[in-house]
Amino acid sequence: MADPGIRDAATPVVSAFYDRFPFPGDPLQDGPPPGYNWRWCHQSVLAAVHGVLPAGSERPRILDAGCGTGVSTDYLCHLNPGADVLGIDISAGALAVARERLQRSGAAAQVRSLRQEQRSLLDLESEGPFDYINSVGVLHHLDQPESGLRSLAGCLAPDGLLHLFFYADAGRWEIHRTQQALTLLEVGTGSDGLRLGRELLESLPEGNRLARHHRERWAVDCAADANFADMYLHPQETSYNLDRLFGFIETADLHFAGFSNPEIWDPARLLQGELLERARALPQRQQWLLVEQLDPDISHFEFFLSAAPVAAMPLTDEALRAAHGLRQPCLWGEPDPILDRNMQPLQLSDAERQLLRSVHDQSDTPLGGLAEPAVIRDLAARQLLLLKA
Repeated sequence: MADPGIRDAATPVVSAFYDRFPFPGDPLQDGPPPGYNWRWCHQSVLAAVHGVLPAGSERPRILDAGCGTGVSTDYLCHLNPGADVLGIDISAGALAVARERLQRSGAAAQVRSLRQEQRSLLDLESEGPFDYINSVGVLHHLDQPESGLRSLAGCLAPDGLLHLFFYADAGRWEIHRTQQALTLLEVGTGSDGLRLGRELLESLPEGNRLARHHRERWAVDCAADANFADMYLHPQETSYNLDRLFGFIETADLHFAGFSNPEIWDPARLLQGELLERARALPQRQQWLLVEQLDPDISHFEFFLSAAPVAAMPLTDEALRAAHGLRQPCLWGEPDPILDRNMQPLQLSDAERQLLRSVHDQSDTPLGGLAEPAVIRDLAARQLLLLKA
């Protein structure tokens, strides 16, 4: 008889899989996690979605739904000092690693409260509301992803944001065929499957598309056994194209608030000249569909959802002069940053560099007293300066 407490058919199988292969397989270390990821910094996310930081956003309640071995929870704690953080996962094995990771990193000392609990994201009725929910690579491992999305939507604050990550059909063409081949070979999802899966990709003819794709794109990511198993041996996963993805979002009455990798969805990455002009003339959704067709290497969708429609605030010269600013927390280098929020090399004019220094030293001064609107606008557009409402 099925456990009445289990509300998704895939849960027991997926939980057992991650007990065998706690994911992600990032090594444990003492001290804070390396670098940063701006998608796990609530203030950076708010600025990306709204254009400005709403008042009262300094101490968010954060849920890491499907935290695995705690890599994301660790960053959520260190990038959101003073927050209340809850990390949940269905796998006892993965959660044990997560607890050790956060204990060794000192994560609890960074936040107001930290809880790590073994539970399903379908069992959140007693929690919330959360200002920010991170659920990366989780819902597509449910038998009924729609139920998971509705559960997360139910504990999202009215002005909260949800960050999701889903597999994309096109960019997983080779992965899906490798998965299907291993299923036909009945290698299983344990140690034999891991051994034989690696042997398959190493022994296929040199020019084989599946082996070449793995070697050129995924071999480094799959060096850890847990990561290889998650990619090729997982017992339950769903992938999407854009049309199905947006239909899926509508099942929970949520609103698309932007991609968290917007540069990927810019037609200018792929087109130029008249073709780019034609692409720019299309409605936004059509531009994204065009990019999806032109780049079959896109392997995932990462994006933000909101409970209510959001629109970036228009930034007039008057609004910029009156606003206060915050230096983007996810910049590399002090006092002058050399890497941007995506850890790419950063070029700053003297005026831009001076404004970032001034904001750091004079946070209570309106920006109009520190720089011209054009300088403020450029830094805000590049997410190097976060505007405070």
